[in-house]
Amino acid sequence: MVVAPPESPVPADPPSSPASPLLELTDVAKAFGAVVALRSGSLALHRGSIHALIGENGAGKSTLVKIIAGLYQRDSGGFTLDGDEVDFASTAQSKAAGIAVIYQEPTLFPDLSVVENIFMGRQPTTRTGGIDRRAMREEAVAIFDRLGVRIDPDRVTDGLSIADQQIIEIAKAISLDARVLIMDEPTAALSGVEVERLFAVARSLRDEGRALMFISHRFDEVFALCDTVTVMRDGAYVATTPISETTVDALVRQMVGRDVTDLFPKLEAQIGDVVLEVEGLSRRGVFRDITFQLRAGEIVGLAGLVGAGRSEVARAVFGVDRYDSGSVRLSGRALPKGDVRAATARGVALVPEDRRKQGLVLDQSVTRNTALAIRSRLSRWGLLWESRETAASREWASRLEVKTSALDTEVGTLSGGNQQKVVLGKWLATHPSVLIVDEPTRGIDVGTKSEVHRLLSQLAQEGLAILMISSELPEVLGMADRVLVMREGRITGEFSRAEATPENVMTAATAEAAA
Repeated sequence: MVVAPPESPVPADPPSSPASPLLELTDVAKAFGAVVALRSGSLALHRGSIHALIGENGAGKSTLVKIIAGLYQRDSGGFTLDGDEVDFASTAQSKAAGIAVIYQEPTLFPDLSVVENIFMGRQPTTRTGGIDRRAMREEAVAIFDRLGVRIDPDRVTDGLSIADQQIIEIAKAISLDARVLIMDEPTAALSGVEVERLFAVARSLRDEGRALMFISHRFDEVFALCDTVTVMRDGAYVATTPISETTVDALVRQMVGRDVTDLFPKLEAQIGDVVLEVEGLSRRGVFRDITFQLRAGEIVGLAGLVGAGRSEVARAVFGVDRYDSGSVRLSGRALPKGDVRAATARGVALVPEDRRKQGLVLDQSVTRNTALAIRSRLSRWGLLWESRETAASREWASRLEVKTSALDTEVGTLSGGNQQKVVLGKWLATHPSVLIVDEPTRGIDVGTKSEVHRLLSQLAQEGLAILMISSELPEVLGMADRVLVMREGRITGEFSRAEATPENVMTAATAEAAA
């Protein structure tokens, strides 16, 4: 069953909003050639209120946001800001009007420092006309203090975690002093403590009289933070309701047009022999003494707070990252250290946490991306046969129900959920015996989450061994046969499905690591 909204925390009553919205879109439409991305989008944001926008991937949310941000221009419909008709021709115009957008995927310059990213294009200057780096740094530090985080403003952003990158995007928006702040999945890679700090900042901005829009697939966050919720489906407006007058079940029905009664469709699977053995895996300063086994037909959840070292362990097992000591064995045979090709050839697959940067070639087609990991298998006499590539892609696009008008569509234009399906298809096409999935449903809607969960459960039932890393505790508890918990680079707990309760897992994730 879909989890009911939490009884606490209850959002505080917002200041009374004036009758006229600060920002309003009415029956807005947008098409790209024959593809209609937005049929009838309507939204009203009021001063002193936090407004949730929800819907499945492909519902039109991103298109609506990009029209507000000036990336797209509407084909029809109304768009007003503070009562005046507007139509931004660029992002610069939108920002100048007091609108800041924090997108789901960070868009930072990796070779510049944190503070340079925050103030890119609007650096304060000294009396002599030079860049006032001291003023920039002081304001950046003040913003981070307000957010309750510690990030070195002088460090280069390349290599920062997604959580830190997202914090920088939030700091950038706050520094703009925007009157309209749109947050598109800002908490997707944040820990519980970071989320609470962000929510505190969001509430303070609301109380200052700003209008905030919050896009999230996490219903507990929507109910904890927001005052009002608008639902979209298939490119059109469905309904707007005060949070206090709705439920998760009602919102899900509005989003998908049907009941999603089983978000975690766990199927019974026969647990077989040990397929993957990790023993004493250590990397100085990152993780140490990681030991576990993974069996055929088993889903093992790897839980823990952001920064616990889960992704680093997965990357080391797959051969992307090095490790100093320990061993990885596959079906009893040692797997070469730091050799992704060998791991792939032996039947290990890794769906990475950051699909856009590590899982896909965004300007290539669905076909090309799906076939990337099996191109050598599809080639003949040193030539890649397009017909074979297309056939392989069509098989997995069909099985995973990738929503696209054509397989030659650039994968970067797909919704987040469909991009995730393409990454899954790419690695499932290798017919692995071990599948490592890092945040498998990050940033995708409830309907697609259910589809991904059902797929993982079916694969396990077919005998695939799955290691699932997730920061969403309900996902771990709902899908895993066994749960491993990490804290500060160590495994601090192991629980069977029956033993894995929220209390046990969170205690292991926050308790002091074993000596």
